Amino acid sequence: MTRILLIRHGHVDGIRPERFRGRADLSLTRRGLAEAQAVAERIASEWRPIKVYTSPLARCVATGAAIAAACRIPTDVNGDLIDIDYGAWQGKSCADIEQNEPKLYAAWRATPHLVRFPGGDSLQDLMARAADALRLALARHPDDTVVLVAHDSLNRVLLLQLLDQPLSAYWRLAQTPCCINEIDVTDGRVEALRINETHHLAGLAMS
Repeated sequence: MTRILLIRHGHVDGIRPERFRGRADLSLTRRGLAEAQAVAERIASEWRPIKVYTSPLARCVATGAAIAAACRIPTDVNGDLIDIDYGAWQGKSCADIEQNEPKLYAAWRATPHLVRFPGGDSLQDLMARAADALRLALARHPDDTVVLVAHDSLNRVLLLQLLDQPLSAYWRLAQTPCCINEIDVTDGRVEALRINETHHLAGLAMS
């Protein structure tokens, strides 16, 4: 059995009000650093992972480093865990896109599986990368617990794959910063034990 702990990175600028962050290499905010430490302590207290894999973007590397330090395990960057490429929408606010490209923005909210971002990815592109990251974890760690630290969008599509759900269900899953998703994979059988759990963040004083 492989146990996957799928984690979203900590808080960064551009979550509220929302921007299309994607490949922007953002650092964790002070709030994000506190969230990363909280999730690291939670993982170290309840599980015994043997390795952390992270997206190459700084927010995931920093979150993964906190987990690796708390668990005293190695960490490695996996490029397949990188966030979606929003293309021409990169860095723009949702409000700006909704005003300037209302039809495509409405499609993104209603039928995300049918959208390709101008000059960027589709959800199908993201799902292919997520599948490769998952295959690597399963192949290298058939009897271990491993941590994957990635992004809101990648986590959503990876969970949809694991739960055998269509990409059209993309908006049905929430992924809060530094949430924990716990998935067991045994001989091809998938069992979701936790999705978007954030109890470990309850005591943080957020600013």
